[in-house]
Amino acid sequence: MVNVDYSLLVQIVNFILLILILNIVLYKPIRGVLTKRREAIDGLNASINASSVGVREREETFAAGIKEGRVKGVKLKDALIDEASVEEKRIVEEITRRAQDDLAAVREKISQEMVAVRESLQSDVDDFAIAIGEKILGRAL
Repeated sequence: MVNVDYSLLVQIVNFILLILILNIVLYKPIRGVLTKRREAIDGLNASINASSVGVREREETFAAGIKEGRVKGVKLKDALIDEASVEEKRIVEEITRRAQDDLAAVREKISQEMVAVRESLQSDVDDFAIAIGEKILGRAL
């Protein structure tokens, strides 16, 4: 059984002093370390969040730059294709014109040669007719 006397009072005072001393010596430093650790972790989490936001912004900027570059590339390609098409049409028209000029010149030359050959053959027709007649008949005409 517990006796209620001055020793109980001494034990209560002793217990309270022990709690105060432990609080000062042990618990406050541990709580301080835990508080500092929590603040450091919170600071690192904030830094991680800020970095991830920065990374997302850079990725978005990079993606936008790539998209813009592709659009510019497609426009440049289309412009080059259009320019090449115009140049091709010009070259084809030039070649066609030259071919038509050459064809007209060849036709004119052939026409002139045909007239010359016809005149030459016309003058020789009588001689050829006589020669053919002599060969067919086998005697001189």
